[in-house]
Amino acid sequence: MDQPGLDEREHALALTWLGRINAVSRASAALWPSLERLARVQPSDSGPLRVLDLAAGGGDTAVDLANRAARSGLAIEVEGCDLSSRAVSIAEKRAAVEGARARFFKFDALADPIPVGYDVLTCSLYLHHLDDDDAVLLLGRMAAAANRLVLVDDLARSRTGSWLAWLVCRVAARSRVVQYDGPASAAAAFTPAEALDLARRAGLEGATIRSHWPSRFLLSWSRP
Repeated sequence: MDQPGLDEREHALALTWLGRINAVSRASAALWPSLERLARVQPSDSGPLRVLDLAAGGGDTAVDLANRAARSGLAIEVEGCDLSSRAVSIAEKRAAVEGARARFFKFDALADPIPVGYDVLTCSLYLHHLDDDDAVLLLGRMAAAANRLVLVDDLARSRTGSWLAWLVCRVAARSRVVQYDGPASAAAAFTPAEALDLARRAGLEGATIRSHWPSRFLLSWSRP
């Protein structure tokens, strides 16, 4: 899915099926409790809690977080960014269709410093696409830019995770890109212990990690 020459229709179909898989696996549900807690203690004179979702893809996670915020009546402003202009366009259309107040823009988090002014930086299902050095670079940039919290949700490498990825992507997804990318991603993923070590190398002292269904982990780091 990261291939620059990928056919536009194939890319759009892959993002659609990835969004459905994320919905079933409740990707945004893992991120939401931390955002909700912060928003409830956010001083009223500080404005809304500002959240930026890096490598947002088709925008399914950012859109769901924005909708959760709206339903809960909490002042949370959600934005998403992605290297792909095509993905940004698809995310914008998704937000418009679902009536979500989420803004998207093109941005390469590995090439440029992350914009400041965000309370929380999130990243879902992107870390496993990176080698160790780029993962450390990304985590370090996220920590430098986030005013309060960094949340990274990703695949956890395991036999169970590999089997589930193959089963779901091969049987359920009608996208050849997802059918290949899912099992490949599960094989390339970090274990929770490896991810925590990457966070420490990036300077995220005090970072914590917890596993959740299905074969994923949530890495959290709060600014001291």
